Amino acid sequence: MKNSQITIPPAIKYLVYGLLITCFPLIAKTQNKPAATAGEKQQEDVIYPIRTVAIPQGLMLEVGGMALLPNDALAVSTRRGEVWIIHNPYMKNGQLPQYRLFARGLHEVLGLAYIKGDLYATQRSELTRLRDLDGNGEADEYETIYSWPLSGNYHEYSYGPLLDKDGNMLLALNLGWTGKEQSLSKWKGWMLKLSPDGKMHPFATGFRSPAGMTLNNAGDVFYVENQGGWVGSGFIAHVEEGDFHGHPEGLRWANQPGSPVKLQIKDIPNTGEPMFEVAKRMPGIKTPAVWFPHTILGISTSGVINYDEHGKMGPFEGQLLVGDQGQSKIIRVAMEKVKGVYQGAAFPFREGFSSGLLRMTWGSDGSLFVGMTSRGWGSTGRQLYGLQRLEWSGIMPFEIKSISARPDGFELEFTMPVDEVSARKASSYELSSFTYKYHSDYGSPAINQGKRSIKAIAVSPDKMRVRLVLDSLKEGYIHEVKAEGIRAAEGHLPLMHNYGYYTLNKIPDGEKLTISAENRVAAEHNMAMMGHSTGKSSGTRSVPSAKHQAKQPADWSDGPDRTIVLGTRPGLKFDTELITVKPGTKIKLTFANNDDMQHNFVLTAPGAANQVGEMALKLGINGEKLNYVPSSPLVLFNTLLLQPGKSDTIYFTAPSKRGEYPYLCTYPGHYMIMRGILKVE
Repeated sequence: MKNSQITIPPAIKYLVYGLLITCFPLIAKTQNKPAATAGEKQQEDVIYPIRTVAIPQGLMLEVGGMALLPNDALAVSTRRGEVWIIHNPYMKNGQLPQYRLFARGLHEVLGLAYIKGDLYATQRSELTRLRDLDGNGEADEYETIYSWPLSGNYHEYSYGPLLDKDGNMLLALNLGWTGKEQSLSKWKGWMLKLSPDGKMHPFATGFRSPAGMTLNNAGDVFYVENQGGWVGSGFIAHVEEGDFHGHPEGLRWANQPGSPVKLQIKDIPNTGEPMFEVAKRMPGIKTPAVWFPHTILGISTSGVINYDEHGKMGPFEGQLLVGDQGQSKIIRVAMEKVKGVYQGAAFPFREGFSSGLLRMTWGSDGSLFVGMTSRGWGSTGRQLYGLQRLEWSGIMPFEIKSISARPDGFELEFTMPVDEVSARKASSYELSSFTYKYHSDYGSPAINQGKRSIKAIAVSPDKMRVRLVLDSLKEGYIHEVKAEGIRAAEGHLPLMHNYGYYTLNKIPDGEKLTISAENRVAAEHNMAMMGHSTGKSSGTRSVPSAKHQAKQPADWSDGPDRTIVLGTRPGLKFDTELITVKPGTKIKLTFANNDDMQHNFVLTAPGAANQVGEMALKLGINGEKLNYVPSSPLVLFNTLLLQPGKSDTIYFTAPSKRGEYPYLCTYPGHYMIMRGILKVE
């Protein structure tokens, strides 16, 4: 092969910069924006500006993997089977980056790593070592290190490699999709370990879509999972040899030679109990270290990276940063080990990336490169692909740095000293707990929700920590911790993000806080808070029946005037995007969800699609119970939220007023893309 290098003419250079200013106004806004003034909330784009790395026209850089090279160039693999080397990705001195094609002809490379002088690319069916033997800047040796069978199913993604602390390479293989998740070929749903001598060892199973892996500072392996069958919500889990992480399909291969997993598919109950409860009586099931509540902290977890000595991203060293593809954002995870088990809290960190975030890697300056793609998957970032760089401005963010479990509650650590008056007020906090069903259905609503009341509050002498003594803790549950009323001691700033979600796998031993007259919270306050909050979090509100009419109205003696069958297409699309009817038409509409994720059909008032979609997103942990349909006059008619392979039929009369009435899927992350028009004329 000949060298392939793209040089950008001056005319294109100015076009590219013009597009950056037009398409990414967020970048321009970060330059001269002041830090927050007294009492004013800090803004993400000031604390953590996003810089867009220019991509030459015509290059579809749908990023699947990234690796920083010793010469400070950035290697990027794509879903289109290419590997590019990008020189000057920082765009220093106003110079555009230079792109060189290093490898081509590969199959959807969703993982890339630079290990001991070589680039390793994870294709659909193999781990490939890429070598430039003659030094001309292009790979001329493509060596298969290890391969695995494929069924040909589109959903059989492959990820890695991750180099562990012992020098082994870890790979993770996605399940296929045939109306449900299945392990259609050997080792799908597994993590595999390749030892330095090239031998493969089955390592762990129970994975559905393990899109990201990393090591923490202790060298322990973690992976992130996506909501789906047997996975109530996204999570991060600690992986050890022989683990089973929840999805039974990988157990098809547990009887193979070398398998360290002894469970069988028949051992896994499909009862809908919380996973933590099932794991108590079923040794071998590994529960998540930290859950990510669906829609609140993402909808499709992707890359994960350890904030180690290579990063410069504020006061969160030793924590993990997790990307979300569907919501184009990064969340932050602070973990601790209690009784030998990892647990901890997840927090918002930075949203607003231009496309679906898939991969992250540290730059040599401590900034964070973010590689993105949205084709076929959809994201709140509207671009089809992108490469951006996240920086820290040096301004200290006022955040909850971490949450730690105590035998009688939690201790919150902050990044700045807190105002003691606000910190001692019980009204500054709100705490509750919930969990998810463990079953074969796609996802789960939040279940077993309950409020936790505060009995005592103690502030540390340096004002950096606040201890909350609660009426009770729920082992195995997710605890929502809100601190909306907290203010910083200096400047009276509110928290930039005032909530986190702590997964309590083990209640620690230790000394409980002595409750004194000084730190005791009045019982009257707790009663008021419990009464005020019960309705807010109950999640029992149902979709108004008039908007979900499942039976043909009695006065339709001649039946419907029009029968419509609506389905889905890949890439978050309805199979029909324009339906034309006359005013007052009696319509029988059947929506059949033949996709691999949940969808609904919601018809809105003209021009209201965005507003309804945003309201659905704000339903939070109660969204699934409410079918992600907000209670609003802007919603005209809707189906239920449908599992993959299910359908729902509704009856309604078309509006009498002529116009264009949008219909959309309001499942979080879908409403920006999955749309159509009911045209009344």
